[in-house]
Amino acid sequence: MDGVTGVTPDGDHVAAWLAHGGLVPVARVPGGELAAVAGAADFAVLPVGAVEWHGPHLPLGTDLILAEGFAAESATSSAATGPARPGGGAAGPGAAWPVGGGLAPTAGVDAASSGGGTPDEAATPAGPRGVLFPAVPYAACPGQTRPWPGTVAIRPEIAVGYLADVIEGIVAAGFPRLLIVNGHDANMSTVRAAMEWVSGRRTASLLLVNWFQLVTPAETTELYGPLTSRGHGGAYETSGVLGFDPGAVRLDAVDDLPPRPKLPVTHPYVLVESRPDPWQGWSGHISLAGEPAGRRVRELAGTRLREVVAAWVAAPPPAPPTADPLPSEGES
Repeated sequence: MDGVTGVTPDGDHVAAWLAHGGLVPVARVPGGELAAVAGAADFAVLPVGAVEWHGPHLPLGTDLILAEGFAAESATSSAATGPARPGGGAAGPGAAWPVGGGLAPTAGVDAASSGGGTPDEAATPAGPRGVLFPAVPYAACPGQTRPWPGTVAIRPEIAVGYLADVIEGIVAAGFPRLLIVNGHDANMSTVRAAMEWVSGRRTASLLLVNWFQLVTPAETTELYGPLTSRGHGGAYETSGVLGFDPGAVRLDAVDDLPPRPKLPVTHPYVLVESRPDPWQGWSGHISLAGEPAGRRVRELAGTRLREVVAAWVAAPPPAPPTADPLPSEGES
């Protein structure tokens, strides 16, 4: 791409992104190079989280840590033990472009994929090219967590309008394919509503993935045993944070708080209650959480996220929106 240089004290990060794939933070893309970067990108990425109480043992930014962590893995070629990147070694999860730090090619990539070797080798992308937008930190939060210290909640109608503006702005900047990586369950409704609004105004392919759903209940039962592990602030979510930032977790700060059992049916349902009992703004069997489980959760969910992204990027783009209804039966 002519004109894409992006030289910074850390090096020519945009050119490295063009050569090797991975993620480049949009905050570091010079405005004069935005159009060229958008033209070369396979998709943009927007993490969405929350600032919310998850108990004394988890950070208030739990949902942000998870959303940003998995967003950073959306354009890596493999997990740490996965197949080698083309022209290089194996890529660790999230290693292609560290979020918040200097941009650098993935550790273990050989000379050809880091600028050495033949020009053809150096130009071979190691994975898809993603453009990472800053995370949305604040969200609508349920009544069950709003009273607890540190929760910063916004009204649902404000959240939908704000998210609609953010999503439309990213699409308008030249990124019709936008991956939204969610770390906060309540965002699923507000983000979905915003996506539906934007899709009627812009030509766009908007993909929402919730990390929590990428590992199945059967798999969490295999990891943790028969006790409930998937609640708010429980063993599964705690392990997820341990997979990215173990220093932010205080496993010794709480004892287990067994959650209220689910209804004894297998049919899908959504149950919203003012305050289940027992409940301390969280519940769960924290004694089941640990770093090995966290690494496994990160590996499983990260791999599946990349599989979803690969299938999505390979799919044909949508047609532009229209105000006209679809032809009725019998019309040409």
